Amino acid sequence: MLDLEGTSISSFEYDLLQRRSVGGLILFSRNYESPLQLKELIAAVRECRKELLIAVDQEGGRVQRFREGFLKLPALQLIGEAVAENKKRGLEVAKQCGWAMAAEVLHYGLDLSFAPVLDLLTTKSQVIGDRAFANNADALVLTASSYIDGMNAAGMKATGKHFPGHGTVEADSHIELPCDDRTSEELLNNDYRVFAELAPKLGALMPAHVRYPAVDENCAGYSTLWIQEKIRDELKFEGVVFSDDLSMTAAHGAGDAADRAALALNAGCDMILVCNDRAAALNVADWIEFSGIEGHSRISGMRSEPAAEISDLYNEPKWHAAKDMVASLTSN
Repeated sequence: MLDLEGTSISSFEYDLLQRRSVGGLILFSRNYESPLQLKELIAAVRECRKELLIAVDQEGGRVQRFREGFLKLPALQLIGEAVAENKKRGLEVAKQCGWAMAAEVLHYGLDLSFAPVLDLLTTKSQVIGDRAFANNADALVLTASSYIDGMNAAGMKATGKHFPGHGTVEADSHIELPCDDRTSEELLNNDYRVFAELAPKLGALMPAHVRYPAVDENCAGYSTLWIQEKIRDELKFEGVVFSDDLSMTAAHGAGDAADRAALALNAGCDMILVCNDRAAALNVADWIEFSGIEGHSRISGMRSEPAAEISDLYNEPKWHAAKDMVASLTSN
Protein backbone atom coordinates (compact mmCIF):
# COMPACT_ATOMS: atom_id res chain seq x y z
CA MET A 1 0.00 0.00 0.00
CA LEU A 2 1.42 3.35 -1.05
CA ASP A 3 0.36 6.98 -1.47
CA LEU A 4 -0.05 9.75 -4.04
CA GLU A 5 1.76 13.06 -4.25
CA GLY A 6 -1.21 15.35 -4.93
CA THR A 7 -4.94 15.73 -5.49
CA SER A 8 -5.02 13.79 -8.76
CA ILE A 9 -3.23 10.82 -10.29
CA SER A 10 -0.21 11.58 -12.45
CA SER A 11 0.51 9.38 -15.46
CA PHE A 12 3.45 7.86 -13.56
CA GLU A 13 1.22 7.06 -10.58
CA TYR A 14 -1.43 5.59 -12.88
CA ASP A 15 1.13 3.10 -14.16
CA LEU A 16 2.44 2.48 -10.63
CA LEU A 17 -1.01 1.62 -9.29
CA GLN A 18 -1.40 -0.99 -12.03
CA ARG A 19 1.64 -2.96 -10.89
CA ARG A 20 0.69 -6.33 -9.38
CA SER A 21 2.86 -5.65 -6.32
CA VAL A 22 0.64 -2.70 -5.38
CA GLY A 23 -2.47 -3.79 -3.54
CA GLY A 24 -3.66 -0.61 -1.89
CA LEU A 25 -3.64 3.16 -1.71
CA ILE A 26 -3.72 5.38 1.37
CA LEU A 27 -4.83 9.00 1.14
CA PHE A 28 -3.50 11.89 3.24
CA SER A 29 -4.55 15.50 3.79
CA ARG A 30 -2.45 16.60 0.81
CA ASN A 31 -4.62 14.40 -1.42
CA TYR A 32 -7.81 16.16 -0.35
CA GLU A 33 -9.06 19.52 -1.59
CA SER A 34 -12.85 19.27 -1.66
CA PRO A 35 -15.65 16.68 -1.70
CA LEU A 36 -15.97 16.95 -5.49
CA GLN A 37 -12.23 16.54 -6.01
CA LEU A 38 -12.23 13.47 -3.74
CA LYS A 39 -15.05 11.86 -5.71
CA GLU A 40 -13.16 12.46 -8.95
CA LEU A 41 -9.94 11.09 -7.47
CA ILE A 42 -11.60 7.91 -6.20
CA ALA A 43 -13.33 7.42 -9.57
CA ALA A 44 -9.96 7.74 -11.32
CA VAL A 45 -8.38 5.21 -8.95
CA ARG A 46 -11.22 2.74 -9.51
CA GLU A 47 -10.88 3.18 -13.28
CA CYS A 48 -7.17 2.45 -12.96
CA ARG A 49 -7.50 -0.58 -10.64
CA LYS A 50 -10.99 -1.43 -9.47
CA GLU A 51 -9.81 -3.94 -6.86
CA LEU A 52 -7.32 -1.64 -5.09
CA LEU A 53 -7.92 -1.27 -1.37
CA ILE A 54 -8.35 2.46 -0.66
CA ALA A 55 -7.74 3.64 2.90
CA VAL A 56 -7.42 6.78 5.01
CA ASP A 57 -6.71 7.72 8.63
CA GLN A 58 -10.04 9.34 9.52
CA GLU A 59 -9.83 8.83 13.28
CA GLY A 60 -11.17 12.20 14.39
CA GLY A 61 -9.60 15.01 16.37
CA ARG A 62 -6.12 15.90 15.15
CA VAL A 63 -5.99 12.85 12.87
CA GLN A 64 -8.74 13.56 10.35
CA ARG A 65 -7.39 13.70 6.79
CA PHE A 66 -10.63 14.90 5.15
CA ARG A 67 -11.92 18.03 6.89
CA GLU A 68 -13.61 20.74 4.82
CA GLY A 69 -17.00 19.43 3.72
CA PHE A 70 -16.81 16.43 6.05
CA LEU A 71 -18.35 15.93 9.47
CA LYS A 72 -16.04 17.22 12.19
CA LEU A 73 -15.13 14.13 14.22
CA PRO A 74 -14.19 14.21 17.91
CA ALA A 75 -10.92 12.92 19.30
CA LEU A 76 -11.54 9.47 20.75
CA GLN A 77 -10.69 10.72 24.24
CA LEU A 78 -13.83 12.88 24.14
CA ILE A 79 -15.92 9.80 23.37
CA GLY A 80 -14.35 7.97 26.29
CA GLU A 81 -15.11 10.90 28.58
CA ALA A 82 -18.75 10.86 27.43
CA VAL A 83 -18.98 7.19 28.43
CA ALA A 84 -17.42 7.91 31.82
CA GLU A 85 -19.93 10.70 32.42
CA ASN A 86 -23.06 8.82 31.33
CA LYS A 87 -22.49 5.20 30.38
CA LYS A 88 -25.71 4.53 28.46
CA ARG A 89 -25.69 7.75 26.46
CA GLY A 90 -21.92 7.67 26.03
CA LEU A 91 -21.95 4.21 24.48
CA GLU A 92 -24.64 5.34 22.05
CA VAL A 93 -22.47 8.36 21.19
CA ALA A 94 -19.53 6.01 20.59
CA LYS A 95 -21.62 3.85 18.26
CA GLN A 96 -22.96 6.83 16.32
CA CYS A 97 -19.47 8.33 15.97
CA GLY A 98 -18.16 5.06 14.55
CA TRP A 99 -21.13 4.77 12.20
CA ALA A 100 -20.98 8.37 10.95
CA MET A 101 -17.22 8.26 10.33
CA ALA A 102 -17.44 4.98 8.44
CA ALA A 103 -20.61 5.80 6.50
CA GLU A 104 -19.21 9.07 5.18
CA VAL A 105 -15.89 7.54 4.13
CA LEU A 106 -17.63 4.61 2.44
CA HIS A 107 -20.05 6.83 0.52
CA TYR A 108 -17.09 8.57 -1.11
CA GLY A 109 -15.91 5.21 -2.43
CA LEU A 110 -13.11 4.34 -0.02
CA ASP A 111 -12.91 0.95 1.66
CA LEU A 112 -11.68 1.68 5.14
CA SER A 113 -10.38 4.09 7.70
CA PHE A 114 -7.52 2.72 9.79
CA ALA A 115 -9.47 2.99 13.02
CA PRO A 116 -9.91 2.81 15.91
CA VAL A 117 -6.83 3.43 18.02
CA LEU A 118 -6.89 0.83 20.81
CA ASP A 119 -3.90 2.13 22.75
CA LEU A 120 -4.28 3.11 26.39
CA LEU A 121 -4.63 6.81 27.13
CA THR A 122 -1.65 7.90 29.24
CA THR A 123 0.36 11.04 29.87
CA LYS A 124 3.47 9.37 28.46
CA SER A 125 2.71 9.21 24.75
CA GLN A 126 2.17 12.55 23.05
CA VAL A 127 1.80 10.94 19.62
CA ILE A 128 -1.14 8.87 20.89
CA GLY A 129 -2.56 11.18 23.56
CA ASP A 130 -6.18 12.11 22.86
CA ARG A 131 -6.36 9.63 19.99
CA ALA A 132 -7.11 6.99 22.65
CA PHE A 133 -10.46 6.29 24.33
CA ALA A 134 -9.53 5.62 27.95
CA ASN A 135 -6.75 5.04 30.46
CA ASN A 136 -7.82 1.60 31.66
CA ALA A 137 -8.43 -1.59 29.74
CA ASP A 138 -12.00 -2.21 30.88
CA ALA A 139 -13.27 1.25 29.91
CA LEU A 140 -11.34 1.14 26.65
CA VAL A 141 -12.82 -2.22 25.63
CA LEU A 142 -16.33 -1.09 26.53
CA THR A 143 -16.13 2.15 24.56
CA ALA A 144 -14.21 0.79 21.58
CA SER A 145 -16.64 -2.11 21.27
CA SER A 146 -19.55 0.28 20.70
CA TYR A 147 -17.51 2.38 18.28
CA ILE A 148 -16.61 -0.74 16.29
CA ASP A 149 -20.26 -1.82 16.28
CA GLY A 150 -21.05 1.50 14.61
CA MET A 151 -18.35 1.04 11.98
CA ASN A 152 -19.55 -2.47 11.23
CA ALA A 153 -23.17 -1.30 10.98
CA ALA A 154 -22.07 1.16 8.29
CA GLY A 155 -20.37 -1.65 6.36
CA MET A 156 -16.73 -0.97 7.27
CA LYS A 157 -14.41 -3.42 8.99
CA ALA A 158 -12.40 -2.01 11.87
CA THR A 159 -8.60 -1.97 12.15
CA GLY A 160 -7.26 -2.08 15.70
CA LYS A 161 -4.00 -0.23 16.20
CA HIS A 162 -1.25 -0.15 17.41
CA PHE A 163 -0.90 -3.77 18.59
CA PRO A 164 -0.05 -4.67 21.36
CA GLY A 165 -0.11 -1.05 22.63
CA HIS A 166 1.70 2.22 21.88
CA GLY A 167 0.15 4.38 24.58
CA THR A 168 2.68 3.84 27.36
CA VAL A 169 5.91 4.85 25.60
CA GLU A 170 7.16 8.42 25.35
CA ALA A 171 9.03 8.19 22.05
CA ASP A 172 7.21 8.94 18.79
CA SER A 173 7.74 6.03 16.39
CA HIS A 174 7.59 8.46 13.46
CA ILE A 175 10.89 9.87 14.78
CA GLU A 176 12.62 7.07 16.73
CA LEU A 177 12.14 3.47 17.83
CA PRO A 178 10.28 3.42 21.16
CA CYS A 179 11.02 0.78 23.77
CA ASP A 180 8.45 -0.38 26.32
CA ASP A 181 10.42 -1.74 29.30
CA ARG A 182 7.48 -3.03 31.32
CA THR A 183 7.27 -6.63 32.42
CA SER A 184 5.48 -9.07 30.17
CA GLU A 185 2.85 -9.55 32.88
CA GLU A 186 2.03 -5.84 33.01
CA LEU A 187 1.90 -5.55 29.23
CA LEU A 188 -0.19 -8.66 28.65
CA ASN A 189 -2.65 -7.89 31.46
CA ASN A 190 -3.34 -4.35 30.26
CA ASP A 191 -2.55 -3.17 26.72
CA TYR A 192 -2.54 -6.61 25.09
CA ARG A 193 -5.77 -7.58 26.85
CA VAL A 194 -7.63 -4.82 25.01
CA PHE A 195 -6.69 -6.27 21.64
CA ALA A 196 -7.34 -9.82 22.82
CA GLU A 197 -10.88 -9.01 23.93
CA LEU A 198 -11.75 -6.97 20.84
CA ALA A 199 -10.08 -9.22 18.25
CA PRO A 200 -13.31 -11.10 17.36
CA LYS A 201 -14.87 -7.79 16.25
CA LEU A 202 -11.92 -6.59 14.17
CA GLY A 203 -11.27 -7.04 10.48
CA ALA A 204 -7.61 -6.12 10.79
CA LEU A 205 -4.78 -5.37 13.20
CA MET A 206 -1.82 -3.03 12.80
CA PRO A 207 1.28 -3.81 14.90
CA ALA A 208 3.23 -0.98 16.50
CA HIS A 209 6.77 0.02 15.60
CA VAL A 210 7.65 -0.47 19.27
CA ARG A 211 10.01 -2.89 21.03
CA TYR A 212 8.80 -4.88 24.05
CA PRO A 213 12.04 -6.59 25.17
CA ALA A 214 10.36 -8.48 28.02
CA VAL A 215 8.49 -10.40 25.32
CA ASP A 216 10.67 -10.13 22.18
CA GLU A 217 13.68 -8.06 21.14
CA ASN A 218 12.19 -7.34 17.72
CA CYS A 219 9.68 -4.51 17.32
CA ALA A 220 6.15 -5.87 17.06
CA GLY A 221 5.82 -5.18 13.34
CA TYR A 222 8.83 -7.40 12.60
CA SER A 223 8.13 -10.01 15.25
CA THR A 224 7.09 -13.57 14.44
CA LEU A 225 6.35 -14.02 18.13
CA TRP A 226 3.87 -11.15 18.23
CA ILE A 227 2.25 -11.75 14.84
CA GLN A 228 2.37 -15.52 14.44
CA GLU A 229 2.33 -16.77 18.03
CA LYS A 230 0.18 -14.09 19.65
CA ILE A 231 -2.10 -12.78 16.89
CA ARG A 232 -2.58 -15.93 14.83
CA ASP A 233 -2.07 -18.80 17.29
CA GLU A 234 -3.13 -17.39 20.65
CA LEU A 235 -5.89 -15.00 19.57
CA LYS A 236 -6.95 -17.19 16.61
CA PHE A 237 -7.20 -13.99 14.59
CA GLU A 238 -8.06 -14.62 10.94
CA GLY A 239 -8.25 -11.02 9.74
CA VAL A 240 -5.67 -8.92 7.93
CA VAL A 241 -2.44 -7.77 9.54
CA PHE A 242 -1.29 -4.44 8.09
CA SER A 243 2.18 -3.17 8.83
CA ASP A 244 2.43 0.39 10.06
CA ASP A 245 4.26 2.68 7.64
CA LEU A 246 7.69 1.17 6.94
CA SER A 247 9.01 4.64 6.12
CA MET A 248 8.67 5.72 9.76
CA THR A 249 12.01 6.23 11.49
CA ALA A 250 11.24 3.47 14.01
CA ALA A 251 11.23 0.96 11.15
CA HIS A 252 14.55 2.04 9.63
CA GLY A 253 16.83 -0.02 11.86
CA ALA A 254 15.93 -3.13 9.89
CA GLY A 255 17.78 -1.98 6.76
CA ASP A 256 16.68 -0.56 3.43
CA ALA A 257 13.07 -0.55 2.26
CA ALA A 258 13.23 -4.03 0.73
CA ASP A 259 14.83 -5.45 3.89
CA ARG A 260 12.07 -3.91 6.01
CA ALA A 261 9.40 -5.29 3.69
CA ALA A 262 10.92 -8.76 3.85
CA LEU A 263 11.03 -8.72 7.65
CA ALA A 264 7.43 -7.53 7.96
CA LEU A 265 6.07 -10.05 5.46
CA ASN A 266 8.11 -12.91 6.91
CA ALA A 267 6.88 -12.02 10.39
CA GLY A 268 3.32 -12.42 9.16
CA CYS A 269 2.06 -9.08 7.84
CA ASP A 270 -0.37 -9.47 4.95
CA MET A 271 0.01 -5.97 3.52
CA ILE A 272 2.81 -3.48 4.10
CA LEU A 273 2.51 0.29 4.00
CA VAL A 274 5.28 2.39 2.44
CA CYS A 275 4.28 6.05 2.53
CA ASN A 276 5.82 9.47 1.91
CA ASP A 277 8.89 7.95 0.27
CA ARG A 278 8.40 7.23 -3.42
CA ALA A 279 11.89 5.76 -3.89
CA ALA A 280 11.29 3.31 -1.05
CA ALA A 281 7.88 2.36 -2.45
CA LEU A 282 9.40 1.64 -5.85
CA ASN A 283 12.18 -0.36 -4.21
CA VAL A 284 9.65 -2.51 -2.38
CA ALA A 285 7.45 -2.94 -5.46
CA ASP A 286 10.46 -4.13 -7.47
CA TRP A 287 11.50 -6.52 -4.70
CA ILE A 288 8.02 -8.03 -4.34
CA GLU A 289 7.74 -8.65 -8.08
CA PHE A 290 11.27 -10.06 -8.28
CA SER A 291 10.54 -12.36 -5.33
CA GLY A 292 7.28 -13.60 -6.82
CA ILE A 293 5.30 -12.84 -3.66
CA GLU A 294 1.53 -12.95 -4.03
CA GLY A 295 -0.98 -11.09 -1.89
CA HIS A 296 -3.00 -13.07 0.65
CA SER A 297 -6.62 -13.73 -0.23
CA ARG A 298 -7.80 -12.39 3.15
CA ILE A 299 -6.95 -8.83 2.02
CA SER A 300 -9.95 -8.76 -0.31
CA GLY A 301 -12.16 -9.20 2.74
CA MET A 302 -11.43 -5.60 3.73
CA ARG A 303 -13.05 -4.27 0.57
CA SER A 304 -16.39 -2.56 1.07
CA GLU A 305 -19.55 -2.93 -0.97
CA PRO A 306 -20.26 -0.06 -3.40
CA ALA A 307 -22.22 2.62 -1.53
CA ALA A 308 -24.93 4.97 -2.73
CA GLU A 309 -24.24 8.59 -3.59
CA ILE A 310 -23.08 10.77 -0.72
CA SER A 311 -26.15 12.97 -1.20
CA ASP A 312 -28.32 9.96 -0.35
CA LEU A 313 -26.48 9.53 2.95
CA TYR A 314 -26.80 13.21 3.82
CA ASN A 315 -30.58 13.01 3.26
CA GLU A 316 -31.07 10.09 5.63
CA PRO A 317 -32.74 10.86 8.99
CA LYS A 318 -30.23 8.45 10.56
CA TRP A 319 -27.38 10.66 9.33
CA HIS A 320 -28.89 13.78 10.84
CA ALA A 321 -29.43 12.03 14.17
CA ALA A 322 -25.83 10.77 14.20
CA LYS A 323 -24.52 14.16 13.10
CA ASP A 324 -26.26 15.87 16.02
CA MET A 325 -24.85 13.34 18.46
CA VAL A 326 -21.32 13.76 17.09
CA ALA A 327 -21.69 17.54 17.19
CA SER A 328 -22.48 17.34 20.90
CA LEU A 329 -18.81 16.45 21.42
CA THR A 330 -17.26 18.83 18.88
CA SER A 331 -19.31 22.01 19.30
CA ASN A 332 -16.99 23.56 21.88
